[in-house]
Amino acid sequence: MVNRIFIVADDHPLFRGALKEILGSLPGEHRVVEAADFDGAAMALAAHPDADLMLLDLNMPGADGFAGLAVMRAEHAGVPIAIVSGSADAKLIRRALDLGASGYIPKSSGFDEIRDAISALLAGDVYLPANVDLEVEPDPEVAQLIERMRSLTPQQTRVLTMLGRGLLNKQIAYELGISEATIKAHVSAVLQKLGVDSRTQAVIRLAKLDPGREPGGAL
Repeated sequence: MVNRIFIVADDHPLFRGALKEILGSLPGEHRVVEAADFDGAAMALAAHPDADLMLLDLNMPGADGFAGLAVMRAEHAGVPIAIVSGSADAKLIRRALDLGASGYIPKSSGFDEIRDAISALLAGDVYLPANVDLEVEPDPEVAQLIERMRSLTPQQTRVLTMLGRGLLNKQIAYELGISEATIKAHVSAVLQKLGVDSRTQAVIRLAKLDPGREPGGAL
């Protein structure tokens, strides 16, 4: 009998394999669902809303960076999501936690360290790498953006990420399967909640979440 379901979302097969090996060392029966891109990760989470833990790399193909995390967090609040990343930048860790991540595991961590991190997350704890000083968000504009993003509905958050990818209203409507008029209403609500006057301003602010990410571009 499967006691736990884990989702491992990373575009590198070797690292997914390493995470599966670590998960396999945990006691009890479990199932590991793999995803190699962001769409696959979203589908896996939608198919397993009762998953015990998702290990998510935000740099996968199709990813929307921290905005993508915000969408997953808004739609599946009950599933712990831990970021696995090649970066241990305290600023990025702070933003991941502010947007709802349950933990942050650097890929440079050893086998035992990752295993301990997963065990802590399964116990309901927040896991952070050792010796990380989580200072207050240094950019007031980003801090305000994160706070305002928390007021968005899941659908509004999804629309915001699509604006960030440079999609037009009709393209967003097509992808979400709803009318363009409904999208216009969502865009207006997003702009109002973010405190900006145009979608261009919204996209520019969203890009500030991910250093090195250009407005409308990929990570």
